[in-house]
Amino acid sequence: MARMYSRAKGKSASHKPLVKTKPEWMPIKEREIELLIAKLAKEGHSPSQIGLHLRDSYGVPDVETVLGKTITKVLSDKKLLKELPEDVISLMRKAITLHKHQQQNKNDMTAKRGLQLTEAKIGRLTKYYKTTGRIKKDWKYSIEEASFYVE
Repeated sequence: MARMYSRAKGKSASHKPLVKTKPEWMPIKEREIELLIAKLAKEGHSPSQIGLHLRDSYGVPDVETVLGKTITKVLSDKKLLKELPEDVISLMRKAITLHKHQQQNKNDMTAKRGLQLTEAKIGRLTKYYKTTGRIKKDWKYSIEEASFYVE
């Protein structure tokens, strides 16, 4: 499958194992994992950073196979989930930097195209999150509001 905005075909990456069984060799209990997730979220870590921290420091290969639910589900159960999802915030951060660059360099058409593509991705993602109920239905994207959420 080709990538959306490039001529590149396929994507090479590592993949998780197909077998979704709980590892028996794990030294840490399920309750401890949930407490660690809550602790790291209170420290300000994002769900992906929490997963990396659990994998690298505590030897938890995959939270979903161990607990039966994802990190974001654990955070939503404990009411620690942020208002906007992590991927939308990172795209907003990218859009803000592109917008600042575009203000300083008016004739940079490559940056203008990149900003258009990034804002289109934000629109598609927010549409998905609105239908799933993760974002409020009346939430609208604007560059001013994005700077409020990112900073």
